[in-house]
Amino acid sequence: MPTFAYKAKARDGAVRQGTLDAAERRVAIELLRSQKMVVLEIGEKKPGFLDTLKNKLNAGATVKSKDLTMFSRQLSTLIGAGVPIVQGLSILETQAQNPAFKKIIGAVRTDIEGGLSITEAMKKHPGAFPELYTSMVKAGELGGILDTILERLTLYLENSEALRAKVKSALMYPAVVLSICALVTVFLLTFVVPTFKTIFSAFGGKLPMPTQVLLGISAFLRTYWYAWVPIPIGIGYGCKRFYKTSAGKKRVDAWILKAPLFGPIMTKVAIAKLTRTLGTLIKSGVPIMQGLETAAATAGNVVVAEAILSSRESVREGGKLTDPLKKSGIFPNMVTSMISVGEETGSLDAMLGKIADFYDMEVDAAVKGLTSMIEPIVIVIMGVIVGSIVIAMFMPIFDLGQLASNMGNSKHH
Repeated sequence: MPTFAYKAKARDGAVRQGTLDAAERRVAIELLRSQKMVVLEIGEKKPGFLDTLKNKLNAGATVKSKDLTMFSRQLSTLIGAGVPIVQGLSILETQAQNPAFKKIIGAVRTDIEGGLSITEAMKKHPGAFPELYTSMVKAGELGGILDTILERLTLYLENSEALRAKVKSALMYPAVVLSICALVTVFLLTFVVPTFKTIFSAFGGKLPMPTQVLLGISAFLRTYWYAWVPIPIGIGYGCKRFYKTSAGKKRVDAWILKAPLFGPIMTKVAIAKLTRTLGTLIKSGVPIMQGLETAAATAGNVVVAEAILSSRESVREGGKLTDPLKKSGIFPNMVTSMISVGEETGSLDAMLGKIADFYDMEVDAAVKGLTSMIEPIVIVIMGVIVGSIVIAMFMPIFDLGQLASNMGNSKHH
């Protein structure tokens, strides 16, 4: 957003100079006039070196979920207290800790002052305000219950963040332990095993096959050490490129839902996220067709999104919401039955909320069970790897002891 340098006369007659951010010169003049100031001079300020550097640093900043949650709760409180939206945004702009979000709030405020609706102003910043957020804000604007909608958005964001934290906790422990195991293995193969190789070569003789394999791996790692970083990066880049393709994304997302150990948890997470999103949208007054489209766009899994879009087509053609969900094979009978009851009784939003609450608890229990199950599995994997290395290294030592004993017996004879 451009920055304008101005000189203006205040109500007390004093001439003041300063800068302000605005979408264009006309908007900047209107902002100053709204403050009862007479504009004497105004022009766009060209950014200097320090301004450019600051903008580049701020460009790397991201708007986190907790920033949006706090913003929603505070704005809901201000609007509920009768504070005008523009004034409320000005207050939140000064309080924002995230530089990127502070700039976005200022841009939204300026656009609203320029005549845009709240929804239109927020839609210009999809990185901060996702589609679900703007859809609910639009419903709040039209219904005159923006403070209530923002409160619901806050609860939704808090629940989503809690769900995300549960998944991270399930993945964090095995990831850390396996990473440590990999580092220990590489250290043994790179620095410890070669010292044994010099001992074995001094005695001569043929080494056991496991030891030869281990020494071969050690020699490869030491010889081609420069490939350690490029190969993993190349594999990661290739997987990322594959996932960006429609076929690759669908295949990976389908595998995620069926993966051993983690598959059941990811399925429950998908169901909890979908039902909470759709329930919140419907409860906020968003039409069912738009709600299904938004829920599909925010599902985070192609297979789940396709099931939701199929349900949308079914509803469009006068059918039931649950029939395509049953055919997808993702949703248990309990889920589809409760949704069906919600459709028939006109309490779909309440049923979806109950399903989301139930699966939140299911995810919590599944994460605890998985953590207790993974711990011994990871320990066994570490034991097998390290134990195999130790056994492979000591097998020749046992043979050398036997060889030395044979040599001593032959001397006595």
